[in-house]
Amino acid sequence: MTSENRASSIANMEGLQSAIVAGETARVKELLEGRSLDELQKGYLIELAELNNDGEIIGVLKQAPTA
Repeated sequence: MTSENRASSIANMEGLQSAIVAGETARVKELLEGRSLDELQKGYLIELAELNNDGEIIGVLKQAPTA
């Protein structure tokens, strides 16, 4: 992974976290489009959505492909 790809991946993860906390389902879907998460990332994001009690985002994250 190049440093540019790594920076993009980190920025995407930060964006996902912010969208989950803000309850922005459409933004979460947009950020996940065409991407896959590793199991650790996916588990963390699902836990974050569970803390915010957002069932719709939890469902979106559970359907996200894993790498």
